[in-house]
Amino acid sequence: MTIETKSLSTALLKKIQTKKATIGVIGLGYVGLPFAVEMAQKGFKVIGFDKNQEKIRQLQNGESYIADLPRENIEQTIESKQFEATKDFSMLSQVDVVIICVPTPTTANGTPNISYIEEATHAIGQNIKANALVILESTTYPGTTEEMVQPILQKYGFAIGQDLFLAYSPERVDPGNSTFSVSNTPKVIGGITATCLELSKIFYETVLHTHVCTVTSPRVAEMEKLLENTFRQINIALVNELSQICYKMNIDIWEVIDAASTKPYGFMPFTPGPGVGGHCIPVDPKYLLWAGQQHGISATLIEAADKINDSMPNFVVERLSNYLRIQNKELYRANIVVIGVTYKPNINDSRESPALHVIQQLLDKQCQLTIIDPFIQTFSIEQSHFDTVALTAPIIQQADAVLILTNHSTIDYSLIDQQASLIFDTRNTHFLFENKNYYKL
Repeated sequence: MTIETKSLSTALLKKIQTKKATIGVIGLGYVGLPFAVEMAQKGFKVIGFDKNQEKIRQLQNGESYIADLPRENIEQTIESKQFEATKDFSMLSQVDVVIICVPTPTTANGTPNISYIEEATHAIGQNIKANALVILESTTYPGTTEEMVQPILQKYGFAIGQDLFLAYSPERVDPGNSTFSVSNTPKVIGGITATCLELSKIFYETVLHTHVCTVTSPRVAEMEKLLENTFRQINIALVNELSQICYKMNIDIWEVIDAASTKPYGFMPFTPGPGVGGHCIPVDPKYLLWAGQQHGISATLIEAADKINDSMPNFVVERLSNYLRIQNKELYRANIVVIGVTYKPNINDSRESPALHVIQQLLDKQCQLTIIDPFIQTFSIEQSHFDTVALTAPIIQQADAVLILTNHSTIDYSLIDQQASLIFDTRNTHFLFENKNYYKL
């Protein structure tokens, strides 16, 4: 390390440790916004950047669009001037540390779309001052930080590890989780250089007061994130496939899982459902599939798990049709009440939700649908637009079936139990249903 580099990094380090550093967060979604608010509450000046004008408007008015981020937290940080939201990326010139939390979706054919990372990196290169720390948190394939982000920043004249410091630290956000949040979930970091790594480590330790695990390179950290979610994808696929086998054998899959969970070692319970949702599990393994293909490796297990999970909406609809036939009814044009649109309970996030795929299949059967979800007011599927409604006894009484796709805790399951002619529960809500026509996945 040169004397100049040591001087620059020491100055930045002092700013971080004394909370004099201004933090920029690019991407104010389910990852970026909670992190920005957390840093503001810890005493840092935070500037949030997003291209979505509606998000900026809501934040400037102190509103929260994330279910488990209270409005008062937004209001407090806005009023104290610790946090501001903007579309003006030229304000990156004011920040000392910038965190990239932009979406990383897949293309129509399942390949990585890192255009948002690329766009954010160009914005940083065009506006940021020297002696700053850049950390990519968006989930991506191994090599993105070193092969794409670093060269772009270098094109703008920065020397990585000398007058600009770069690292990768995968986001770990679990919406709706009341136990683990941004502030107490351990972080993993891989830096381009030893100085980049050390600055990033101290930054997260200062901001979050949580355990920080350092790895030898950004590639390791990028792969680690893909492992986390691919592990979940494969194990969910296992129990989803097992649920199909158990159905044919007239075995209760939930009882099987409960029994297996009594083993104190070597087993971790996963539960079946109508599919997988959210940004991570349906998307991240595809990044790993693609990365393997670039190196001549066919990840057959990951691909098989993807197919199994994608088959679950069809399995749910077939089961619902079978249960209706028991009552001498047909699914075609049936009156179906759907409980839940979001991909998991007690959040307002419907990204990649399997409920959307189930609803689309019911639309194809020309079913009359009533959608109940206390966390979602409106949503669209292709050309069909839906407004959710409140749960009432007449709605349930008039339905041919109630299909539970998301087990929100605020739903009155006792009313459903008392009034429904048929209940198909894909989430094992743990409510003790007494309805004689109650079925679990």
